[in-house]
Amino acid sequence: MSELLLPLFPLKVVLFPRMNLPLHIFEERYKRMISDCLEHETEFGIVLANDEGLSSTGCTAAVVQLVKTHDDGRMDIIVRGSRRFEVLNLNRDETFLRGEVTFFDDEEVGEVTVIDQRRDEAVSLCNEVLLLIPTKDRNPAAEAPSRASAHLAFEIVAQVPVELAFRQLLLEMRNENERLDEVIEHLGQLKAFLSRLAATHSQAGSNGNGRH
Repeated sequence: MSELLLPLFPLKVVLFPRMNLPLHIFEERYKRMISDCLEHETEFGIVLANDEGLSSTGCTAAVVQLVKTHDDGRMDIIVRGSRRFEVLNLNRDETFLRGEVTFFDDEEVGEVTVIDQRRDEAVSLCNEVLLLIPTKDRNPAAEAPSRASAHLAFEIVAQVPVELAFRQLLLEMRNENERLDEVIEHLGQLKAFLSRLAATHSQAGSNGNGRH
């Protein structure tokens, strides 16, 4: 039975497929969980934990690099997202949560494909937003989005600072066309906000320089 249960790691993070994420493992239960995954080359699941509780949709993570093992057993690792899943039942027999899950991917949409114009607009908006974000606030683990990717929306949102609720919404969606529509609208709003913020800071700086 235990082989059918996916170890779960609740975090204030939404992991996307193909997204890299650095983690510092320090709790005893999760040190054990990660050690088991390393030994057996298995995945664990990352699920969003917030004030409302545990999300029922998450993404599996595989350890792609053990960066450092500390003397007390703490670990610095890098994981990569893989498969999305829904939690059907929780199991608390171990010190860490496990779940009976079902995996899913995008729904079949027949001959409908993501139009090139939508992809171009999403990538262009992403680049414009990144120019407005200070380098220190960007995600260092994010990879440049591939325009041809089946998960372009995920790759774009992994690069920019957006709310966890929006990330979770995208993770749960099963249609790339619809995800890109959401991303384009959200990035447009974010670009407008960052542009206003930059203009306000610029104006404040000009006013300050003019004082004697």
